[in-house]
Amino acid sequence: MTDLSPLHPRAQHLLEKARAKGVTIVTAESCTGGLVAGLLTEIAGSSDVVERGFVTYSNEAKMEMLGVPEATLIAHGAVSEATARAMAEGALTHSRAAFAVAITGIAGPGGGTDEKPVGLVHFACAGTGRPTVHAERRFGSLDRAGVRYSAVAQALAMLEEAVADWSLTA
Repeated sequence: MTDLSPLHPRAQHLLEKARAKGVTIVTAESCTGGLVAGLLTEIAGSSDVVERGFVTYSNEAKMEMLGVPEATLIAHGAVSEATARAMAEGALTHSRAAFAVAITGIAGPGGGTDEKPVGLVHFACAGTGRPTVHAERRFGSLDRAGVRYSAVAQALAMLEEAVADWSLTA
């Protein structure tokens, strides 16, 4: 996938479901650089669902904008489950949204290691009064755009599931 247009119907459906349930969404993005928020806000009327988006590419931004503890970044690194969870939970804390999705990873082509290869992406979805859910994906041989666009699809899936389950936990 080289563009986000195939994801537009899913994004539209997500917005409709969130709107029907009266919930709002915040994004906290690192390796996707705002692509999730951009996709959602391309759709007319999204302002009643998309509360805000944070692009926190640097560790400093993660700490300053989302309150990710420096100790978390030192102990686990920016690309980790702990950081993704802290990003999602921080996005909720620093917004008025009901749901947050966070993405942090290594899109490449450089920057990977044996422990954290190119294509490794951590996701977290947090919701008010709900446990934070984590997912790890290894997109492997995809190029930079492929990793980023696949990450957007995963983030949408996590938000879709969270919004679908909202009536069960609210």
